[in-house]
Amino acid sequence: MKVFLLSLMASAMLLFWKTTGEEITVFLVGDSTMADKPYAGSNPEKGWGQVFSLYFKEGIRFENHAMNGRSTKSFRAEGRWDTVMERLKAGDYVIIEFGHNDQKINSEDRYAFADSTYRDNLIRFVEEVRAKGGKPVLTTPISRRSFDENGILTDTHGRYSVVVREVAAQLDVPLFDLHTKTVEVIEQLGVEKSKELFLHYKPGDYDKFPKGVEDNTHLSPTGAFKVADLAIVELRRELPELVTFLKP
Repeated sequence: MKVFLLSLMASAMLLFWKTTGEEITVFLVGDSTMADKPYAGSNPEKGWGQVFSLYFKEGIRFENHAMNGRSTKSFRAEGRWDTVMERLKAGDYVIIEFGHNDQKINSEDRYAFADSTYRDNLIRFVEEVRAKGGKPVLTTPISRRSFDENGILTDTHGRYSVVVREVAAQLDVPLFDLHTKTVEVIEQLGVEKSKELFLHYKPGDYDKFPKGVEDNTHLSPTGAFKVADLAIVELRRELPELVTFLKP
């Protein structure tokens, strides 16, 4: 029965698109780990949202509004959320991933305490998307590559990932638990191999980093595709009605 219902939902969505001529739009809202990065020049950095659309075929389109350095607080304050709301139509999706910058306590324009402002901002995002007939999706922040001196991966996000899960459960919102998923991958790869997911390059590898770089937050092309892979796994479970749009 469940398989039949999911198939019926997918067929209904395809029928809607064919009869109205309007594609479903998926809006991506978040920070630098999700954002589009410049292709021009010698730049290996990529956001997972930058490659996410490559997994889909016709009938669905993507708008990546994620931006470097933004938090739930600053994304709204700068009017970026208003832009998404102006473009959102009924039946569209909004995938929301914040946390890396909300926890920056010394940044007044970005800091949002996990159990108050951050939680309230997530709830407000969800409610406003639903008010316009859209479908919100919450995403826990991806893990940093944060091994201690004993080679143990430490959790740098603390309550921020937990709060996303709590809000998703409270409001019955689909959840992409990318924090848990990326922790598993980083731990499986280990201290050295996991460097391939992030920006670890020697001097001369890329013009953008003439002195080399050791960045354990931002993603390499390998890392961006790996996180997108994980997001697709989550999508298959949480948004089965969109599976029909995936490429074979």
